[in-house]
Amino acid sequence: MASITLKGNPVETKGDLPAVGSSAPDFTLVKPDLSEATLKDYAGKRLVLNIFPSVDTPTCATSVRKFNEKASKKDNTAVLCVSADLPFAMARFCGAEGLQNVDNGSVFRNAEFGDRYGVTVMTGPLKGLLSRAVVVIDESGKVLHTEQVAEIADEPDYEAALSAL
Repeated sequence: MASITLKGNPVETKGDLPAVGSSAPDFTLVKPDLSEATLKDYAGKRLVLNIFPSVDTPTCATSVRKFNEKASKKDNTAVLCVSADLPFAMARFCGAEGLQNVDNGSVFRNAEFGDRYGVTVMTGPLKGLLSRAVVVIDESGKVLHTEQVAEIADEPDYEAALSAL
């Protein structure tokens, strides 16, 4: 379990992020068209999982924008933004912002993602949502980099994530 904060107040997650060098846990997420996305769909590509509570918060929205911008500069790389938001909300946000270099996946049907990746918030006002974290996975499904952001209201370290690619 990770101990992190939300605006300085302690909260805990269920479990820990996958270890660097381990195989990334499989997942099933719901895409904006209500079809499903799995880890296997990204086989052969480098994948950045941008995990956060909700795109309807300023920091989460900023992380989607920044990864959208930075991902377009990386070859053979996909960014998958993962939250508990409904797929419609993510599609609406990305459409309104003109963001085309990120994919979106919702855990609304598959809460086990949060357990497998150690990002389900277990205490505090965001209980049941996902913490802010980044997991970078290589073409063969190995974890290259992880970051559990210590303060949920803070942005992740974009450069550390992208330099792991």
